[in-house]
Amino acid sequence: MLRCPRCGGYTVLESLECTGCGLAVGLHPPTLTVAEATSSGVEIDGRTWIPCSNRSWGCNWLVADDAGSAQCSSCRLTRQRPDASDTIALEKLANAAVVKRRLLVQLAELGLPIDPFYEREGGLAFDLLSTNSGQGRVTIGHANGVITIDLVETLDDYREALRIRLREPYRTMLGHFRHEVGHYYQWILVEQTDWIDECRELFGDERASYSDALDRHYHSGAPEGWEQSYISEYATMHPWEDFAETFAHYLHITDTLGTAATGGLVLHADRVDGLVADDVVPRSSYHGAPMSVMLEDWHWLSLLFNRVNHSMGKGDLYPFTLTEPVEHKLDFVHRVVQDAATLNAGAPILT
Repeated sequence: MLRCPRCGGYTVLESLECTGCGLAVGLHPPTLTVAEATSSGVEIDGRTWIPCSNRSWGCNWLVADDAGSAQCSSCRLTRQRPDASDTIALEKLANAAVVKRRLLVQLAELGLPIDPFYEREGGLAFDLLSTNSGQGRVTIGHANGVITIDLVETLDDYREALRIRLREPYRTMLGHFRHEVGHYYQWILVEQTDWIDECRELFGDERASYSDALDRHYHSGAPEGWEQSYISEYATMHPWEDFAETFAHYLHITDTLGTAATGGLVLHADRVDGLVADDVVPRSSYHGAPMSVMLEDWHWLSLLFNRVNHSMGKGDLYPFTLTEPVEHKLDFVHRVVQDAATLNAGAPILT
């Protein structure tokens, strides 16, 4: 839980200032803690940290004054962006950047490697472009470490229209980021490692023609009975998409459980009519725990979260069913993530 360094009040991840005492705050990326954001800088672990130069656009991260850039590590990962004269597109960029920072925080919390494109070939990069800003048609996707996001998806009406047309139960900017980063991690953590054989057994052979799969999917749709083996219709298109969709759901689940854990939420067995034998206590981290523990916690808490949404007149918070084959795929992702986290243990993820 993020705390204001002055009053100790709760501070949300996106905050530019403490809602309790008004202190200007910023996120210190290496420790994922909140510090005072001041132009003169704040000293943390022997380095001076100042606000990111994009703070006026809503970035609340800090950057070390000896980093060689006035931009924080999140902003430096943006390789391409709309032209500075396109103020409408830049407003969309600011909204997308909030989502990107949330993604990066979760990746760091999970211990996943974040190697920037400017430090090594094939490193992680984001091209945040907009179809409506004269940059041509932007296709959301991943290639060789570069994740491309269409900023027009920040518009609720546009995104909702696509969701309905594509028969998707869920479509958000955060979902796009999580899906595309799944492609990235399959590429660096699976396809180039000994995990690839098991991955092909579970998800299929990713060497199958992607263009043929794309044509088949949009011509014929998902195969009958797809719900028994896949998390979504889109996951049926190609093994790459099945992995990316599964990885995105792994991030959905772990982040939501982590939020519940830091908020102190507990589902007490004696208050739910005997549905569970023991209290359900979500964890801020499931590293070292089997996937079955996470799935058991998620089963009961997602039912609660869905009912909470219904109380506000909304649909399910998590409108998906996890079948046994999908659970096996999630277990694979969990083991890959844990393996990567173990290899990266002790090393700073964000700078």
